[in-house]
Amino acid sequence: MIQLPEQGELSAVAAKSMAQHIAFSPYIFQATAALKDLGILQFIDKNRRKGVLLNDIVDAVKVSEYGVSVLLDFALTCGLITVTHEENEPKGLSRYRITKVAFFLLHDEMSVVNFDFTQHFAYQGLANLTESIKTGKPEGLKMFGDWPTLYPHLPELPDKTRASWFAFDHFYSDHAFDEILPLVFASKPKHIVDIGGNTGRFSTKCLQHDSEVQVTIMDLPPQLAKAQQNIDQAGLSERFHAFPCDMLDPNQVLAADADVYWMSQFLDCFSEPQIQVILSNIAKGISAGQKVLILETFWDAQKFDAAAFSLNATSLYFTCFANGNSRMYAADKFKALVTASGLIIEQQIDNIGLGHSLLVCSKAAK
Repeated sequence: MIQLPEQGELSAVAAKSMAQHIAFSPYIFQATAALKDLGILQFIDKNRRKGVLLNDIVDAVKVSEYGVSVLLDFALTCGLITVTHEENEPKGLSRYRITKVAFFLLHDEMSVVNFDFTQHFAYQGLANLTESIKTGKPEGLKMFGDWPTLYPHLPELPDKTRASWFAFDHFYSDHAFDEILPLVFASKPKHIVDIGGNTGRFSTKCLQHDSEVQVTIMDLPPQLAKAQQNIDQAGLSERFHAFPCDMLDPNQVLAADADVYWMSQFLDCFSEPQIQVILSNIAKGISAGQKVLILETFWDAQKFDAAAFSLNATSLYFTCFANGNSRMYAADKFKALVTASGLIIEQQIDNIGLGHSLLVCSKAAK
């Protein structure tokens, strides 16, 4: 479990410094984006052992000395680069090297995915966060279209924006899939229903894992079309079934005869009342012998502060872009929704993948 910061922990000087970082955080982000887009950080990184001179950077990236130097001066104060004055260099010449922070921004997959998602998808629309909080609607979507919610319109996003969104979405789900498959198949299911299966990545994993299992995805028609395309390309369509649905319909029926009903980071896309509708439909539609497996990332069940921070930031993405009323949930609040729906939680398995938790559920006895 993460340890929340205590009030009064920082000194006045440190707190004031942090306040300036918050006040100028858009500058920090945009300067970092410029340093990456222009290839400045990459060039310094490539020559990080020896370090590089200002003129070397100017020549390499084909940007004016002014442009490079103004970014480097700011990067120094942001902790992205360091500067050293070598004894054998002419007086006044400095060599630049990247810090560990910049190294992770360039090479750590989670940092790269988070940064690209913010830069290409979320940055401009976040200016509408206050309005989204007031209205309960995803006001940030105005950047892309006059849409009430995001997910039915994912195929309409610009190419780079869509690619960054899917990279973000898949990064946090896919890292858990290989680890979770033995748990899903422990009971030797013959038919798995993937509720909210999106582009079919988990369903594809299941079909590849077991040559006899049948898999059905329940989702909106645009998502099903993409999932069908991906599964066709993988040569697995003979054991795949598409089930168009709207899980927010209180009268929605389930695909029948499944051993396991699976949801991966699906329910955090909805508000508490909507989760109750979905789970209540599932509880009504299953029998005593069927299992419901729910994979989620609970922000308060993380081992590292950075993970909890990222998840709570993702909640603001849901607020501003997805639908205006969903979030990453705390474990106890989410589990209360599960039990209130008519399901019982038989087991909770934490620390799967990048901090996922698996809830193994079944129908509550009457």
